Amino acid sequence: MRLLRIHIISADTCGGLLDGLDLTLRSHMDEQTNFSPLCLIGANGTGKSQFLQVLAEMFQLVFHAVVHQEERLEGNTSLLFEAEYLIKPRDNGLPVHVRIARQGQNRRRPVITIQKKVANSWMNCELDAAETQELLPRKVVGYTSGENETMSLPFLLSRSGYAEEVRESAIHQTQPTGAAIQDTRLMLIDYGTHLEVLVANLLLGSDEQRTSLLQFAHLDELHSFRCIIQLAHSAAPRAPERSRSHSRRKGIQLTDELEGYLDKLQKCATCYQYDDKTETYTFDFLVTPETKTAFRFFWKSAFDLYSAFHKLAMLNDLVIPKHARERFTKETKARRFASRLPEPQEEDKVFRFERVNFQARNRAAIVDYVSLSDGEHQLAQLLGTFSMISFPNVLFLLDEPESHFNPTWRRKFIDRLRALPTLDGRRTTNSVASQQDCLITTHSPYLPSDLPKENVFIFSRAADTRKVSVKNPEIETYGLPFDAILKAYFDV
Repeated sequence: MRLLRIHIISADTCGGLLDGLDLTLRSHMDEQTNFSPLCLIGANGTGKSQFLQVLAEMFQLVFHAVVHQEERLEGNTSLLFEAEYLIKPRDNGLPVHVRIARQGQNRRRPVITIQKKVANSWMNCELDAAETQELLPRKVVGYTSGENETMSLPFLLSRSGYAEEVRESAIHQTQPTGAAIQDTRLMLIDYGTHLEVLVANLLLGSDEQRTSLLQFAHLDELHSFRCIIQLAHSAAPRAPERSRSHSRRKGIQLTDELEGYLDKLQKCATCYQYDDKTETYTFDFLVTPETKTAFRFFWKSAFDLYSAFHKLAMLNDLVIPKHARERFTKETKARRFASRLPEPQEEDKVFRFERVNFQARNRAAIVDYVSLSDGEHQLAQLLGTFSMISFPNVLFLLDEPESHFNPTWRRKFIDRLRALPTLDGRRTTNSVASQQDCLITTHSPYLPSDLPKENVFIFSRAADTRKVSVKNPEIETYGLPFDAILKAYFDV
């Protein structure tokens, strides 16, 4: 997938900051075969994070219209846009030029359209056709290093929709026996998902991938970890009285799919305990070759295992008080961007990791995960995310991903991504890197210095009109000294 052009007609975002922005990101003829991210740079308040947010909201609206079972909520219903990109359907070796839009003369009833270019003419696609799904990204992955409500908003909304569907399906048994509830296409990676990403990669990733994730922290291997799943503790909602007759649980109800994950974790565990009063499972894992074999028997890949962990973790939304969830939904519709779902206390979470330990390199010491620095957490999570998402047609939206890195790590960040086995086009016959796209915001001179000027976009804002303007640098950025970039972009 390659983004070509984004036209934000009306976003109702931050006082219309991005309204009217029409930005060409790439030429249609730009046939890149390696990992080539786009870098958004500029001062604070120039709309970089909001631009990533609007991109996520665009696809959230389209996903809701085309694959409603994967994206349950519309999100920003005031958004009007037009976007173009190239994508390779799984059954076709040639890239397809796609245009998605939400617009119309009557703003109260905007219409979503999806078109593909055939012989230099645009052809409309039926929203409910199976082949139309092939023209959409398989995942939109958002990353934020902090509590960025702006960037996180559409992803949090997507997550809450999944949790509510699990709850309703389990209580009312609306799914066929054994049927899985589809995961969301919007996928948020933040501090709360660090261990889901890392543990899944270290259990089921290749030796080369595990080395890529741990070598910079001077660690050798995952040593042990604990998973806790509690369904009927004091913070968890109880099943309604009317459903108690067929309920399998006293507390949070689980679908057959999630019950199956509990069974698989029990079979993989070195040992486990169960507290019937609080319906709490405690699974302990000493990581050995046999442990990895057991996990590999039940899950095909690191991404499949991550998805299982993450689906359980999304149930944490259910222990948030009902009034807080309703406030979040109401304020989201009102476009109040400071609104955010509160994070449950650790001891109240439905699913959490504890006691994650690593084997230190070249010595017998055991290192606790919490003793690692923020930068080490951040690098392992980012490299792990790209390692496990090793399939095409994925859009990555990274908001200041190198914020906790030292200068050396910032300078080498892009190179380390490119060196991953899943992104190194020299190691694969059908390069995944050429079919994934990535936008990165930054305030640092290191990223633009590692990219050609065509991939760098300078965001600025006029003081009088509050309108954002975007342009490419006038001079080549690749290899440009850092002080020159600071002078040109920040007047430092």
